[in-house]
Amino acid sequence: MTNFVNLDVFDRRILARVRRNNLEPARVTAEAVGLSESAVLRRLRRLRAEGVIKADVAIIDPACVEPRIVLHVLVEMTTQERPAMEAFKRALAASPEVQGAWDVTGETDYLVTVAVRSMAEYEAFCLRELTVEAKVRTFKSMIVIREVVGFDPARTHLAGGS
Repeated sequence: MTNFVNLDVFDRRILARVRRNNLEPARVTAEAVGLSESAVLRRLRRLRAEGVIKADVAIIDPACVEPRIVLHVLVEMTTQERPAMEAFKRALAASPEVQGAWDVTGETDYLVTVAVRSMAEYEAFCLRELTVEAKVRTFKSMIVIREVVGFDPARTHLAGGS
C-alpha cells in the first residue's frame, strides 16, 4: 500500500521545476520558488528519502540511437489463475523488447508495449512469450506509425497542485 506524503505549496513548486529539469541549479530553483538554496536542498533530500522522487534519470530518445519498430500488443489469457498470470508478468519483465506492460480491464488482460529492430525480431518475441504454453489465448498487435504525445513524466498531475 502506498503511503501518501503531504506536500506543501513549496514542495509542489520544487517538484514542478525538477520534473522539467532536475539539473537546474538549486540557487535557480530557490529563486523561482521563493526559498533559500539550503531550504530547497533540504526539501529535495527529504522528497528523495520519502520516495516522492524515485530517481534522477536521463530520458533517452531511442530513435536517435537505433532504428526501431514500436508495437502495442493486446494480450488475452486463457486463464485468470494467479500462478499463470504471475509467470507471464515475470516473463514480460525479463524480456528486453518489453518497454512497458499494464494489467488492464475488459476483454484484454494485458497491454504490452514492445520495441524491436525488425519484424523478424518481433516474430521471435511472439514465438517466445505469447504462446499457448504461457497461457496466452490470443493477441493483437498494433504498429505505431508515429508518436503523437511522447512519454513525459511531467504531464502527470499532482493532486493539490496548480
